[in-house]
Amino acid sequence: MENFILYPPIAFFIIFAVVLLQGFFMGKMSAKGRELAGKRKAYASGEDVKEHRFQPDYRQFFSFAFFFTIMHVVALIVATVPKSPGAFILAEFFIGIAAIGLVILFRR
Repeated sequence: MENFILYPPIAFFIIFAVVLLQGFFMGKMSAKGRELAGKRKAYASGEDVKEHRFQPDYRQFFSFAFFFTIMHVVALIVATVPKSPGAFILAEFFIGIAAIGLVILFRR
């Protein structure tokens, strides 16, 4: 009972209270009232942007995101394989399946 702060519900409420206080104080510091120049403009690294209605296409990005997801899961599995022969064979099987999945993902 000495580390009761580390219990998930108690830690959640402490962090929640800190975030609420931070939001309250940041709301007090934000610009209010009259419309300031550029307050509602999109930030573009100091560049004046006339139109910001560009909708990016994420279809090309999906394959790379999926690739990194598969590779991270494979790295996690390989790093945590126990030293038993059965688990090692299962990990090799998993790596083979992941390799086949990557070949299918990037075939043209």
